[in-house]
Amino acid sequence: MANLIEIETARLRLRQWRDADDAPFAALNADAEVMRYFPAPLSRAESDGLAARCREKIDRLGWGFWACERKADGTFIGFVGLNVPAAALPFSPCVEIGWRLAREAWGQGFATEGARSALAVGFGQLGLEEIVSFTALGNQRSRAVMERLGMHEDALGFEHPALPEGHPLRRHRLYRLPRADWEAGAHRPG
Repeated sequence: MANLIEIETARLRLRQWRDADDAPFAALNADAEVMRYFPAPLSRAESDGLAARCREKIDRLGWGFWACERKADGTFIGFVGLNVPAAALPFSPCVEIGWRLAREAWGQGFATEGARSALAVGFGQLGLEEIVSFTALGNQRSRAVMERLGMHEDALGFEHPALPEGHPLRRHRLYRLPRADWEAGAHRPG
């Protein structure tokens, strides 16, 4: 087991997953609006499997898609963190930054707050040279977070290989943040 990295921000705690996270995670993964830019909402078994994979990666690497809770009340609201994508993407190998939050946590700056701290871990503790993020074309909310983080859109985008030809979500936007840009910018947590 690697040394576990956990993060605290002003309002959030990014931590290893707990069994108690499984039910609220399944609820957000079953929400059609939360999963709008994914192929389909997840069943309970699929959601539990995703949580288990997140937990295992953090156990193995010390970092990953951390469970995200509000510090004020300890409520689990989703995940935020870093990940090595399983799919063979056109720009692999890479480390992505990503988030998935319950709808009631949207619009409060939690994704940006947690992601800024995850970037600090990625570029600081992990010494990464670049972090990417990607989403389906229509996902304006995630694109806005990527832009607030100082990420820049790659003009080419890509076709996500995990989705079949002709699937309406197959075309994705790709955002990149090189270490030099992060170091020069004001995008780090305060």
